[in-house]
Amino acid sequence: MKTKKSPWSRVALYLFVFVVCIIILYPYFVMFTTAAKSNEEMYGNVLLPSVWQWSNFVDIWTEAPVFKYLLNSIIVAGGATFLAILCGIPAAYALSRMRFKGKAIFMGAVIMSQMFSPVVLLVGIYRLMTDMGLTNNLIGLILLNAAFNQAFAIWLLRGTFTSISSEMEQAAKIDGCGTVQALIRVLLPVAAPGIVTTLIFVFINSWNEYTIALTLISGDLLKPITVGINIFYGFNFIKWQYLFATSIFATIPVVILFLCIEKHLVSGLTSGGVKG
Repeated sequence: MKTKKSPWSRVALYLFVFVVCIIILYPYFVMFTTAAKSNEEMYGNVLLPSVWQWSNFVDIWTEAPVFKYLLNSIIVAGGATFLAILCGIPAAYALSRMRFKGKAIFMGAVIMSQMFSPVVLLVGIYRLMTDMGLTNNLIGLILLNAAFNQAFAIWLLRGTFTSISSEMEQAAKIDGCGTVQALIRVLLPVAAPGIVTTLIFVFINSWNEYTIALTLISGDLLKPITVGINIFYGFNFIKWQYLFATSIFATIPVVILFLCIEKHLVSGLTSGGVKG
C-alpha cells in the first residue's frame, strides 16, 4: 500500500533546493555586481552599485587582448580534449575487451600517474619542452594537457566499454565487421554518453589549467585566459571591475559546452562507474 506524501515534504524539498542554488550562485552574483561597479565604489561595503557601469564589459576588449586569450584557451582545451579522447578510446577498448600480458601492471601505472601533480614535474617538463622547441607554443600546452588528462580519460572510458555487452560486438563480427568496424559502428554510438562525460571533464580541466601555461608561455598574445587575465594586476593596483568582467566571459564557453551535453552527463557517469 502506497503512502501519500505530505505536501509539506515537497515544499521542504523545493526550499532546500532553492537554498542550495542561492549558495552556489551567490559568488557569481557578487562577481557580476562587482564587474559593474566604478573605481570609487569598488572598496565600499555596498553590494549593488549605485550606477551600473555597463561600459566595463566593453572596455575589457580594448584594455587587453581578451578575445585572443579566450581563443587561445579554446584552442588548447579543444585540442587537448580531442587528443585525449582520440588516444583514450582505443586504449580503453583494449583494457576492457582484450587479454594481454602486463594488463594489470598497465592499469596500475594508469592509476599511479594520477598521483603526480604537474607542479612536481614542472622543472622536468620545462626542460623537455625547451629541448623540443615547444615553449611559448600552444602545441606544447595541448600535448601536456592531453597527457595529464589521458589517465582519467582511459579509466572513465574503460568503465563505459566494460558496461557494454560483448554480445553486441560479437553480433557485428558475425555480420562481417572487423574489430575496428565493430568499435566504430556499434560500440562508439552506445558508448556516446561515457565519451561525452569524459569530454567535458577533460575540457574543463584543460580550460582551468594555470601553472604549466604560466611557466611555458611568455608571449602576451599566446597566453590562455587563465594566465592572460593577470594583465589586470599591477604592482600597486588591481582593476577588479575588469578582472571580474573578464572572469564572467571566461565561464561562458564552459557553461555553453555543459548545457549542450548535459543530458548525457548522468548516464555517462553511471556507465563509467561499472566495475570490470
